[in-house]
Amino acid sequence: MKKPVRIAVALMGVLCLTATVVCGQTPQRPGLAAGAETNGRKKIVFLSGRPSHGFAQHEQYAGCMLLAKDLNENMPGVVAEVYKWTWPADEHAFDNAAAIVIFCDGGEGHVAIPHLQQLSQLMDKGVGLGCIHYAVEVPKGEVGDDFVKWIGGYFETFWSVNPVWTGHFSQIPQHEVTRGVHPFSTHDEWYYHMRFRPEMDGVTPILSAVPPDSTRKGKDDAHGGNPTVRDGIGKNIPETTVWVCTRPDGGRGFGCTGAHYHFNWAQDDFRKTILNSIVWIAHVEVPADGVASPTPTIDDLLANLDRKPMPAGFDKQAEQKKLDTINRREAAQAR
Repeated sequence: MKKPVRIAVALMGVLCLTATVVCGQTPQRPGLAAGAETNGRKKIVFLSGRPSHGFAQHEQYAGCMLLAKDLNENMPGVVAEVYKWTWPADEHAFDNAAAIVIFCDGGEGHVAIPHLQQLSQLMDKGVGLGCIHYAVEVPKGEVGDDFVKWIGGYFETFWSVNPVWTGHFSQIPQHEVTRGVHPFSTHDEWYYHMRFRPEMDGVTPILSAVPPDSTRKGKDDAHGGNPTVRDGIGKNIPETTVWVCTRPDGGRGFGCTGAHYHFNWAQDDFRKTILNSIVWIAHVEVPADGVASPTPTIDDLLANLDRKPMPAGFDKQAEQKKLDTINRREAAQAR
């Protein structure tokens, strides 16, 4: 009888630990040794949403952990912390934060909506804010207006669209966040036709590409299409998918509409663009060649995934071979 009791106690300990993390009370600092000195570093807080979608899609926690690890291991001037699946319960979670990065499902269930007053107070202090993929979508109205103010734009339903297409980013503008970034292509759910500030005031497009006309032909609904989007058919209009902004109070923001597919973090130029954007909104100098980080392996990308069924026949070695070709192929195309 004693052995089962010990097992039960052990399981309870595991469950309690898991519950603590799920509740957002314990920040993770991937890439930093336990007890590592953080004084003097710019603090970047990542907030990840709960599991959604299929395998290797909307891997919000794993994506945050990957980006935070890259920052902690390659940017001595910052310390990145990740809160899992929810808004931090710790009232001191944002103390001395230089920037907040949110990667979560959006719409009415956006993790920030119940905490807009707290977020507004942080924005008023000049804290940077970045939103990745679905986190750029919030309800139209007061919340949307706040995000326009804080990050320069947002996904507005019945105005913006969310098709899957290959973005060919052939023209990279000159900006601090494009340091070390070269032209590339990535197949993703690149939202576009965002609701930006009037006249793009303070907003700088970073990644823009011409979507295929097929993506403009969706039926009228909250995400699929609308007359204004369809009016662009045949006009080869570049659409902004990643942007940065400045605020009158000195704060900074960015939005990224991609990263639906987790394995796209293996694309070096895409990953560098977002890492650069994160340190930029924290008012950290972007290195001359951008934030360095090693190309993640398939094992790196499988780490910290939410528990979802793996596709039948999934072959790690085959997936690694695909990853090995991504940057070589796109570098050749860029030349």
